[in-house]
Amino acid sequence: MDHVPAELFDRLERFYDAVPRDAARAEEFGALVLFVREGAGWPFYARPRRDATRPPSVADIDDVRARQRELGLPEAFEWVHETTPDLLAVARSAGLAVLEAPLLVLDPAACPDPAGFTDVPVRLLDPAAPDFAAQVATRRAVAAVGFSAPGTARGDAGPAERDAAINELELAAVEEETSRTADGRRISALAGTPADGALACGMAMRVDDVAEIAGVATLPVARGRGLGAAVTATLAHALRQAGTDLVFLSAGSEDIARVYVRVGFRRIGTACIAEPAAVLP
Repeated sequence: MDHVPAELFDRLERFYDAVPRDAARAEEFGALVLFVREGAGWPFYARPRRDATRPPSVADIDDVRARQRELGLPEAFEWVHETTPDLLAVARSAGLAVLEAPLLVLDPAACPDPAGFTDVPVRLLDPAAPDFAAQVATRRAVAAVGFSAPGTARGDAGPAERDAAINELELAAVEEETSRTADGRRISALAGTPADGALACGMAMRVDDVAEIAGVATLPVARGRGLGAAVTATLAHALRQAGTDLVFLSAGSEDIARVYVRVGFRRIGTACIAEPAAVLP
């Protein structure tokens, strides 16, 4: 990896800290902060406090996990290794399993035309469209099926499994998706055909001039057709056109990271995602 300015990592920390704050309350536990979502929606995580004067400790992690269990939340922690390097060993000693995910940023000059990856159309979701809520529900269903079979290998799950996974959104979820998409804080994309419907999806979360692309998934039956790369490139171009200066993402594996390198991303570090280690019988 090339040398990465400390200022870039600071921008990422500001982003990670800002994203949950308009939908969650912050509870501090030593050098960690737990974001607790207000109302329905995907639960947030705990991560290092930006103003902490020491690294998180095992006791901090234990306190957060106790609070997460009390609230019925996943015992989830996220951080950037280069910013908080001591936390990796501490988290593992506290009984957490840590995924070390490649962290990549976009080189705008290297981002190719999405149409060069596939002939399957990719479209951005329009919050003013009458079927916007249904399309968001479809995006979530594609992601659920895609992430249930991690990796890049083809599989059997396809449109039938996607349709079975579609759930009607609660009004609060629709309102949140609509408002955030309308004001540019969120962008969603679907790739698909008239015959098969949505085959791949992705989204981006934006705070000021920084954005994270996340939730890129392809139905296993449709893998190997360049859909994930096309969705990612479409989101990247839309973000740049909206004035986003820094676009980043984290990949679930080195194989997945190679897909993003084709889209113009380069690795700058490691995003750590931790949860309780599995207990063997």
